[in-house]
Amino acid sequence: MPISLSMPFLKLAHLSDLHLDMSRESDAAASSLVKALVAQDVDHVVVTGDLTHRGANAEFQRFREHFAPWMETGRLTFIPGNHDRPGEDVGSRFMEGRKVHTVEKTGLYMVCVDSTGEHNRNYFSSHGELTADVVVQVEQALSAAPPDVVVAVLLHHHVLPLPLESFPEWIATKVGLPHASELALGKTLLERVGGKCDLVLHGHRHIPHELDLGQPGERALRVYNSGSSTDLGRFRVFSHLAGRLVGEPAWCQAAEPAKPRTAVHNVRPALQYLVGQLGMALF
Repeated sequence: MPISLSMPFLKLAHLSDLHLDMSRESDAAASSLVKALVAQDVDHVVVTGDLTHRGANAEFQRFREHFAPWMETGRLTFIPGNHDRPGEDVGSRFMEGRKVHTVEKTGLYMVCVDSTGEHNRNYFSSHGELTADVVVQVEQALSAAPPDVVVAVLLHHHVLPLPLESFPEWIATKVGLPHASELALGKTLLERVGGKCDLVLHGHRHIPHELDLGQPGERALRVYNSGSSTDLGRFRVFSHLAGRLVGEPAWCQAAEPAKPRTAVHNVRPALQYLVGQLGMALF
C-alpha cells in the first residue's frame, strides 16, 4: 500500500529511566513529559524500565498518577528495569512473572522482555540477565507477528557495549564487576531478531544512542536507547503507517527544561559499595 503524506500517521513515543523517587524534581520532570506527550498527540507510549528509583509501591503509584491518561485508555506499555526490583520489588509484578510477553495495538506488535534478575534486588547490582531460553521465546513471539504492523522488541538493558557514563561505572569495570556491562547474549539476540522486527528499544544507559543495523532480512533493524527521559527532558517519537516506519524519529522536548536530579546518580553510596566489592575481590 503506497503511503501518502496526506495520510494520518500513528505516533509511538519511547521513554525510559524516569526514576520517579517522590521528589519535587522527579514529579516536575514527569509532569512536563506528560504535557509534551499530550501536545504531540501520541497514540502509544512505551517506557523501557526504571519507572521507579527504589522499587517502592509509592513510587509506582506516582507513575500511575502521572501517566493515567495513557494507562486508563490502554495506550501505555512498560517493562521492568533494575531500579524497579529493590525495595518492595514492584517491578517483579509488571509482567506477571513472565520473562516474555506480547502486546498488540493498532499498527504495532511489541515483544516485551524482562531483562532483570533476582540479583537486581541489590540496589547496586544493576546489570541485566538474558538467558538462551528467553532468546528462543523472543524468536517464537516474533514468528507470531501479524503482517502490516511495526514490530518492536522492548527491554531495559543495553544489548551492545555503550560508553561508560560515570566514575563509579569506570571503577566497577576496572575491577571486573559486571554492573555497567551489556547483556551477555545481547549480540545473539540481535542476530536472532534481525529481519524479523523493525525496532529494538531499550533504556538503562542515561545518554541516548542509536544504531542502524541495516537490512539483515526482510526488515531493516534499528536499535534505540532512550536515555533518561526525565534527565534529558525529551523523548523520541516514531511515526508509522500501514506497518512501516515513516521518516526518522523526532526528538520532542518536554514542556519545561529538565533539571538535574542528584538522587538518580547516588554517587556516594555507589562508591561505598564499590569499595566494599573491591575489598572482597582482593581478600
